[in-house]
Amino acid sequence: MARLLPRLLLLLAALVALPATAADADWWQAEWPYRKPITLDAGPQGAGLAADPGRSPVLLRLHTGNFAFDGVADGGKDLRFLSADGRTVLNHQVEQFDPKLGMALVWVDVPALAAGAPQTIWMYYGNKNAPASSNGQQVFDPDYTLVYHFADANAPARDTTAYGNSAGAVVPAAEGAVIGRGAQLGAAALPLPASASLAQAAGAPFTFSAWIKPAAATGAQAIYSRREGEGELLIGIADRAPFVQLNGQRSTLGQPIPEGQWAHLAVTAADGTLRLYLNGREVAQLAGSLPALNSAPVIGADAAGAAAPLANFDGAIDEVRLSRVARSPALLQADAASQGGDARLASYGADEQTTGQSHFGFILKAMPVDAWVVVFLLGLMLLLSWTIMIAKSRYFGTVATANDAFTVQYRKVAGAPVASLQELERTGTLPPRIREHSSLWRLYRIAMEEMDGRGSHHHGLTAAAITSIRASMDAEVTRESERMSRRMNWLSTTIEGAPYIGLFGTVIGIMLVFVVAAMAGAVDINSVAPGMAAALLCTAAGLGVAIPALFGYNWLAARAEAIAADMSVFVDEFTARLAEEFDRSAPDAAARPVTA
Repeated sequence: MARLLPRLLLLLAALVALPATAADADWWQAEWPYRKPITLDAGPQGAGLAADPGRSPVLLRLHTGNFAFDGVADGGKDLRFLSADGRTVLNHQVEQFDPKLGMALVWVDVPALAAGAPQTIWMYYGNKNAPASSNGQQVFDPDYTLVYHFADANAPARDTTAYGNSAGAVVPAAEGAVIGRGAQLGAAALPLPASASLAQAAGAPFTFSAWIKPAAATGAQAIYSRREGEGELLIGIADRAPFVQLNGQRSTLGQPIPEGQWAHLAVTAADGTLRLYLNGREVAQLAGSLPALNSAPVIGADAAGAAAPLANFDGAIDEVRLSRVARSPALLQADAASQGGDARLASYGADEQTTGQSHFGFILKAMPVDAWVVVFLLGLMLLLSWTIMIAKSRYFGTVATANDAFTVQYRKVAGAPVASLQELERTGTLPPRIREHSSLWRLYRIAMEEMDGRGSHHHGLTAAAITSIRASMDAEVTRESERMSRRMNWLSTTIEGAPYIGLFGTVIGIMLVFVVAAMAGAVDINSVAPGMAAALLCTAAGLGVAIPALFGYNWLAARAEAIAADMSVFVDEFTARLAEEFDRSAPDAAARPVTA
């Protein structure tokens, strides 16, 4: 057994490693044959952010300079993005995908964008049968109440969020905007709906952000406006210099935006202060809290009710966002640094192709630590149970073979004195395997020793002596039965306990899958399925340990019963011969010959 256990350990390690050696160890799913590493560097060498923005919707620009567009399904429906761990599926939204033009715009929800160190995410593609999973409602957190990409030409601006605050009018498209397609304002404004999600409570936080491109430097123009009674919120430009106006009070003008250039404009309201940002940097402040505003906001024009309305904004606008929270300066800086034409946040590595991965290897890669603990315990149970079964099988086979050989010798001396086999042992003609391994031989030796102690060769045996000899032989049968059943209880424990251990690991794994999905805010098949498969593997492993143990236990028990039955039959036959040969009550009883 000491030599068998290391061999079994090597066998188990080979079986576990076999699927992984046939696959790429860190590949996500074999159905996606291609992937591309994308490095997000928010530090000094990249976007140069001053602080960690945290959860961020990051824009990825794919073009022929960094992506070949070969093998991608129509519309980019097979695109999948994974975090650096290679397991967590990131939500994404395809704003534009045109392989003929060699351009794609994709928004990816990065859970924790950090300025301290670069991080790598993975873009998988090449699965023609993959369902589309683009979903802007999951990319932008629930505090975004309106997000306009202006991706649809000659159609009302469609809200990406779940609030459905789509525009009620159509404005001309601005081709070649800072992010794909924008909206051209001037002749017409863009009224927003007066929905409950856009209602502004008094003193509540707020964020407006957009990319703008002023066309001329003539007077004051309204970019975003909302009026109700005496309350007003106005965001505009005066001679291309941005400002924010609250209830008649206007902030100092920021730096003018160069003509013909795009600039990221943002305004936040929180803690009694309005802050104006231009290209991610704060340029002005205005003391005050927002009033209650339930009227319809307007993009590109002054809202109704102004005594001296500002002129319509003359220029292009893109990526308009409204939030019911005050976005952090780091996030606004990240938006400005990552969405512009000279963005340096994302860098794209070389495409990679998988050599193939088995489904089992994929499940092993998705297993969490708790599942590995359960599988490790089940592996120990498997090794121990198989060690016991193999050792018991070899022992029972050796004993059965030796008993068969003893039976042949015993049958040869049928009719001769029962001590004839002792003569074979004395002369050395009795096979060694009988003396070393036969349980029947041990019974025979015990009986002979009892008879020698009683001097039966001179006086014969009384019925009580024969009964005593039989009792000694029965005691040996009991000891041999205990020897055969030793460690068999571990097999029964494995049969009953392994499935419960596996089920325990499955329950814990499923709990963790749902908790992680809820915390990440993503409950879809791609984020849940790998963890569920890994959790169910624990139950499969428990059954894989218990089922062989069950079959082995039943087979070994049957062999032990057969050996015990042979021993019981031999005891009956031998004591019958003793009674026939040495019983004093018989008139023709003869003394057993004296053995040397």
